[in-house]
Amino acid sequence: MWRYLAGGLGTLVLAGAGLFLWGSRPDAPSPLPSARAAVGQPLQTAGDEDAPLPEASARTREQKRFDRYDKDRDGRITREEYLASRRKAYARLDRDGDGKLSFDEWAIKATTKFATADHDRSGAMDAAEFATTAVKRRPARRGCPPEQRARAGAPEAAPAEES
Repeated sequence: MWRYLAGGLGTLVLAGAGLFLWGSRPDAPSPLPSARAAVGQPLQTAGDEDAPLPEASARTREQKRFDRYDKDRDGRITREEYLASRRKAYARLDRDGDGKLSFDEWAIKATTKFATADHDRSGAMDAAEFATTAVKRRPARRGCPPEQRARAGAPEAAPAEES
């Protein structure tokens, strides 16, 4: 019996909270102009000190990424354009230029990192040597939006490196 009473009381509390939240919407419109209204405004001149500043370009991150791949700017990305960055990365890994990647060529970064960390050249790392292989992360700039950090070269959330 007490379960029915608790269920009914819970229903009333939820209904009251819903009415409270629904009635708490502001009646006055936002003082900020809408994005469509801001785009139609003329550019600010030197004499217009009270006029709002123009907004940034409306290009999205995806449009910018598309433009990086579309080298001939025809609005389409061909297979060659899409694979161009991969070919460059492959060519950097293929040290001897034979068109084939050996395991050593593929793992050159990890091999170099191991050789650098192994100070006593024993072929094995102790705990102190291994600690030198930790990924060094740059601290995020406070008050700086993620887009600006990306342009400055600071990774947003780079995955940890296992090698």
